[in-house]
Amino acid sequence: MGRAFEYRKAAKLKRWGNMARTFTRIGKQIAIAVKSGGPDPETNPHLRAIIANAKHENMPKDNIERAIKNALGKDQKDYKEVTYEGYGPHGIAIFVDAATDNTTRTVANVRSVFNKFGGTLGTSGSLAFMFTQKCVFTFNKPADLDMDEFILEFIDLGIDDEYDEEENEVTIYGDPKSFGLLQKALEEKGFEITGNEFTRIPNDLKDVNDEQRAVIEKIVERLEEDDDVQNVYTNMRPAE
Repeated sequence: MGRAFEYRKAAKLKRWGNMARTFTRIGKQIAIAVKSGGPDPETNPHLRAIIANAKHENMPKDNIERAIKNALGKDQKDYKEVTYEGYGPHGIAIFVDAATDNTTRTVANVRSVFNKFGGTLGTSGSLAFMFTQKCVFTFNKPADLDMDEFILEFIDLGIDDEYDEEENEVTIYGDPKSFGLLQKALEEKGFEITGNEFTRIPNDLKDVNDEQRAVIEKIVERLEEDDDVQNVYTNMRPAE
C-alpha cells in the first residue's frame, strides 16, 4: 500500500467524520460546479463527479437535487475557492482549502486558530512546494482487470504508475490537469467510479511524538469545524 494512499486515508477519516459538515461542504462544491458548468450532470463532468462523491458519502438524493436547485436561485451565495498556508507548532506545515462567500471572515477565522495554538499563517504560495497536488479516482475493480495493462493504457492520460488496491477497489493518482480526461476515459471504459477528489500529498513527512501529534490534530479539528473549510492537509506523518 503506497505512502500517498496511507496519508490520504488518514486525512480523509478525520475530514469526513461529521455527516452534517460533509453535506454542507458538498453543497458548496455543487454550487461552485453549477455556476461554472451548468446544472445538468450529463454535460457538466465536474458536477457529475461531485454527485458521485455525494452518493458515496450517503448524501440523500433529495439533498443533492435541492443543492443543485438552490445553486440556480438568485439568492445563491457566490462562493470562491481559496487556500491558506502556514506553520503550526513543532514545525508542521498546514495547508487549508476553503470555499467561502466572505474571504475576510474566513481568513480571520483561520488566522485565529493558528494564533491560538502558536502557529503562523503565511502568504499564499509560501508552502506550495511542500505538497504535490493530485487528482484521485477510486473505482470498483472488475474481476478480469489486469492492472499492468490498465496503467499502460492510462499513463498517457496523466495517471501515475503508483496505485493502491483495497478489497475490490482501486485508487489511482494523476496530474490535476488530467482530471477531466481521466474521468471521461474511466466512464467510457465502463468503470464504476466510487470516489474522486483533488488532494495534496506532502513531499516529506515529519515525525512527531504523541504529545505533539495531539496538538496538531486539535488544530486540524478546529479548522475543520469551520463551514468554510473544505480540506486541511499537514506534513505530519500519519499514526501507525
